[in-house]
This record gives sequence, structure tokens and C-alpha cells, in this order.
Amino acid sequence: MTSFKAKLMFSVMRNRHLLKGKFKREEMGGDIQSVLAFRETCEKGATRFGKIAKKITVEQEVINMITSEWLIPQNAPDDKMIFYVHGGGYVSGSCNDHRSIVSKVAANSGVKTMLFEYGLAPESPFPAAINDSVSVYSAVLEKGYKPEDIIVMGESAGGGLSLALLLALRDRNIALPKACVAISPWTDLSCSSETYFTKNGVSLAPKNSWTVFSRFYVGDNDLNNPFISPLFGDLKGLPPIFINAGDADELFDDGRKFYEKALDEGVEIKFRQGKDMVHCYPLLAPMFPEATKAMKEILDFIGEMLNRDLS
Repeated sequence: MTSFKAKLMFSVMRNRHLLKGKFKREEMGGDIQSVLAFRETCEKGATRFGKIAKKITVEQEVINMITSEWLIPQNAPDDKMIFYVHGGGYVSGSCNDHRSIVSKVAANSGVKTMLFEYGLAPESPFPAAINDSVSVYSAVLEKGYKPEDIIVMGESAGGGLSLALLLALRDRNIALPKACVAISPWTDLSCSSETYFTKNGVSLAPKNSWTVFSRFYVGDNDLNNPFISPLFGDLKGLPPIFINAGDADELFDDGRKFYEKALDEGVEIKFRQGKDMVHCYPLLAPMFPEATKAMKEILDFIGEMLNRDLS
């Protein structure tokens, strides 16, 4: 049964348009201005509400002309890291608007975490995001980090991009990380799965947002390109993967289908379904018990993969 705290929070989030004096839920416009306004809203929200976790040091760095930063907990081991790929529908997301949630991952895992700013559509459509991710990951290896000491992690579009990154690294003969965590990953940018239609009424995202984001990111490229939609790739040879997806979300089928395909192709993979849970709900921990439990499972997986006791 869904906790009272979760129900209350989801109700507020689903009806946030009423707080703005609007009777209808927000709908994503199909023009560039609407996308840029969405990005600005995300940035302003982070500035107003985002707080960095306690005892986290932030060190900024430019890597191959890409803005990045390290979120470093006290007593973090020097040789282990989480390579975090932010979400935002490929049209938004930055160190600024993700610093708060990613700092909690760093603090609770005790592992230094890198956050970086890949190119965003519409200014920098595909393949900017995947190329930038490969570039920064390769630079991390050049710094001396061993692949077996790296966890790739991402949420939403960043979760899908994390999985696409695994395919790109494998195909370019670059050493794969130890494991990957994908929260509510966007794995199919054709937006053709059933939950894009059946879960639209309970989703937190503005209506039509995924199809609009996809159009600006993909452009004239093939939606089935595995580096765009990793669901359609050959998944053999990938490292262990942990996927969490709430089933009150349009992207639920994206995570579930990727799990089923990866399992069939021999990948070591775990899937956790959040019943009645929303998009990327583990990142809302500790606001309600379901999020706290889900995040603990993720942290336990990271600890297991990096041989660290996070209890």
C-alpha cells in the first residue's frame, strides 16, 4: 500500500498547476521557446530549492571543454567514483540544477561523484550528448581511474544515456565500467510503448513533453539508433545493471523492456518496479518511505559493486 506521505506529495506535484491559477495540467509546446522556457524553469527551481548535502566538497573542472564538477564526501576513497549522467529530456540539465540530488547520492554512498554538462538540444542535438559522455568518461580513465572502480549512474534521459554510453564504449573498445544504475531510464525515443499512453494521466511530466524532447534531440536521425534508443541495441557483453522504474510514469515500459531484453541476452541485470510510484522517485528520498527504500537498494548495489559496506 502506498504510504500517506507519498500520496500527499504526488497529489501536490500532480496538481501544481492549480497553485499557478491554472485549471488544466501543463502541456509542452512544440516550439523552441517552450523548450527553453522548460530549461529555465528547471534552473530556477534548483536555485530556489536545491541544497547541497552536508559535508560535501564541490570541485569544478573543465574536461575537454566540458563543464564538470566533483562532489566529494568526507573520507571518500581516492580510487573509486560514480560517473553521474544527469537527466532533463536531452534539452535541460546542468551541474547547477542537479547538484543537490547528486550530492545526496555522493554523501550516502561515500563515493566521490562526477557530474558534467553534455550538449543539449536544440542547440546541440544528437550525437552531442553521447559523444560528450564518451569524451568525459575517456578522460576519467586517463586520470588513472580503473574501470572496475567506476559506477555509471543516471536518471531519466540520463539513465537512457548511461545505457547508450555502455553500448558506445563497448563498440569503441573502451573499457566498460564495473556497473550501471539507471533510474526511470528513457530507452525508446520513438515513445511507442503502451505506458506513454496509459500513464499520461498520472505522470508528473507536462503533457506531450517526451515526444517534443525527442523531436528536438533526434532531428532527422533514426529513432531506432541504439545510441539514441538503447532498447534497440545489441546488449550482449554489458556489465551488471540495476534499473528502478515507477509504474505511474510514461517511461515505465522503457525500463521494463530494456530489463527483459538484457536478461534474454545474458546481461546480469536487476529490475525494481515502484508500484504507484512516479518518475525518478528514489531521488526524492528521504521524503517518503518508498523512496528511502528504493534508494537504499541502489546504494546497496553500488556498495556491492565497489566492494564497500554502506550499511
